[in-house]
Amino acid sequence: MQRYKCIISYDGSDFSGYQVQPNKRTVQLELEAALAKMHKGEPVKVSGSGRTDAGVHAKGQVIHFDSPLAIPVERWEVALNSMLPEDISVLSVTKVDAAFHARFDAIGKEYRYVLHLSSIRDPFQRKYACRYPYPLNLELMRRASKYFLGTHDFTSFCSAKTEVVDKVRTIETIDFHLEGDLLTLRFVGNGFLYNMVRILVGTLLAVGSGEVKPEEIPVILKKKDRRFAGKTAPAQGLYLWEVFY
Repeated sequence: MQRYKCIISYDGSDFSGYQVQPNKRTVQLELEAALAKMHKGEPVKVSGSGRTDAGVHAKGQVIHFDSPLAIPVERWEVALNSMLPEDISVLSVTKVDAAFHARFDAIGKEYRYVLHLSSIRDPFQRKYACRYPYPLNLELMRRASKYFLGTHDFTSFCSAKTEVVDKVRTIETIDFHLEGDLLTLRFVGNGFLYNMVRILVGTLLAVGSGEVKPEEIPVILKKKDRRFAGKTAPAQGLYLWEVFY
């Protein structure tokens, strides 16, 4: 039995998220269906670095699975891509030690969130960026983002539905890249809670629109209460960009 690590990319538009759910199309379901075909109907469990919600995309999601098949490692990518739907792509496949775990061995992740800053709808951006047609003060947003850097309890910035007890995380980088009318926010940290990046974005938008002052961010962090942070930004602007090991 050999363990394989895959880096995959997917368009989350038509998925109900990454994780298998009853009667819903998910990324994990499609991966396991393709692997079952290769294994003559035998189920093969896929483990991912983490979940992504419905509509969220991935450029560098990482998964692992075990297989007894004697297939050269360079053929796995071709074989899987031939069986997967067009909105999932296997970018690379490598052999790893049996102890490797896509989720538990991850030491950090990078997410990116794309905003379409335009008063005019672009039908080609609607599934891949969040349109924000209102004025934004980017300098205030940059000032506010500095307060998120470092190690904090992010209880105020995760979904109240999260089952994780320890909500302390470390954010190493938040930066902004404006190209034309697309603003990309990049977040790098040791881990992110359920809806955390989308709530951080929603809060930064509240700062940029003048609803919240940058200096209020430390107060919201200390409250440890979801009600004090901004709205959860829409799913389609979010990308799981890279997982670090």
